[in-house]
Amino acid sequence: MKWLKLLHGMVWGPGTLLIFLGTGLFLTVKCRFFQFRGFSFWWNATAGSIKKNNPTNEKPPDEGSPETISQFQSVCTALAATVGTGNIAGVATALTAGGPGALFWMWVSAFIGMITAYGETCLGIR
Repeated sequence: MKWLKLLHGMVWGPGTLLIFLGTGLFLTVKCRFFQFRGFSFWWNATAGSIKKNNPTNEKPPDEGSPETISQFQSVCTALAATVGTGNIAGVATALTAGGPGALFWMWVSAFIGMITAYGETCLGIR
């Protein structure tokens, strides 16, 4: 069992945190801060383009019509689905355990994590 504790310390220790943050910072710089520059594009291509649907029984829209979503919108929706309830509970836990300063660092890590998730999704599509 000693090797299990050693392995756990190596996998989930400070080194892993540095690798994750380092990768996020590297991708942020390499993509020229896309998570900041592309925010308006992301918003307009996803949530900003949603129109209210008519609740009547109409036939589904044809491909290419304004009511359908693009592949990019589908990817953004999939990324949004990965955020989930864990982050809501995580914010409450961080606020309780670490105070208001923890929320600042959660925002910083979220912006770094955005580009990591974006890069992962791009590699998955490729």
